Amino acid sequence: MAFCEKDCRGGIRPLWIGIAAALVLGATVIFVLRCVAAGEGSRLLPVYSVETEEKKVAVTFNCAWDAKDIPTLLETLERYDAKATFFVLGQWAEDNPDAVKAIAAAGHEIGSHSNTHPDMAKLGKEEIIEELSRSAERIEAAGGGKPTLFRAPSGSYNNDVISTAAEQGFMTIQWDVDSRDWKEPEPGAMAKSVIDNVKNGSIILLHSGAKPTPEALPKILDALSQQGYSFVKVSELVMTENYTIDHEGRQHSMAK
Repeated sequence: MAFCEKDCRGGIRPLWIGIAAALVLGATVIFVLRCVAAGEGSRLLPVYSVETEEKKVAVTFNCAWDAKDIPTLLETLERYDAKATFFVLGQWAEDNPDAVKAIAAAGHEIGSHSNTHPDMAKLGKEEIIEELSRSAERIEAAGGGKPTLFRAPSGSYNNDVISTAAEQGFMTIQWDVDSRDWKEPEPGAMAKSVIDNVKNGSIILLHSGAKPTPEALPKILDALSQQGYSFVKVSELVMTENYTIDHEGRQHSMAK
């Protein structure tokens, strides 16, 4: 297993952190967290995007509201041969098992968005573990499989959140393209904002239950498809070993 490294020049200390392997669908995935200097201390960063020459992006949905639009979102994704990652609350999974089963049956990926949508950065270690473990239990019980990806509610995290998640077998994922669909923009304007900001390796943030998303999604997928992009699960986009993460949370391969 390779560890990340940083040159000491410029006052930035080298930091090495290894994370234990997590079992995913019978395969062992080893991932590394990257420490980035922040003033006199250092902070851990989740993955915001991935440096790649391939024209591929990850479409992701946070699921914390109602599930009424899930059939429409799944139909749109199928139409564009797109696979996505759905980060769901444990409570949402328990309340919407049919939606969870439909997402999984369509070949999409399900990650944890916590159990009850707290501000994770304000929780103690045991509370973080409880949120992660309970969400995983509920997702599995609903038919979504064992999640190994985690997205913090409202994107709120600190070192304890990321390191504790890693100890529990979760890689923490953020995003670099925010649709802001929760603000209910006009669908065309929302789609254009996403399209204009996508680049190779982007992770796009959308929400189920957001009013403009079902109408904006086909516009986004159509335009990006015409530009040559393919749509993959987060687990198919991110690197699991031999990588560094820069100050913007973008993964870079260390492979020669």
